[in-house]
Amino acid sequence: MADQPAAIDRIDRAIARIERAVTTRTRQNDTLAKRHAALRARIAEAVQALDDVIAREDRG
Repeated sequence: MADQPAAIDRIDRAIARIERAVTTRTRQNDTLAKRHAALRARIAEAVQALDDVIAREDRG
């Protein structure tokens, strides 16, 4: 029976590690999603700028 508190403590520590890992992973995924959205926006702007240049060339 003396082993039960030690086992429970190990389980509690393992759960805490898992929770920290999940929190860290979630933050990393959120950061990656934000960076991806920003990159997509910048690419869209660049493509629009290229389209504008091409349109001017076609008119000129």
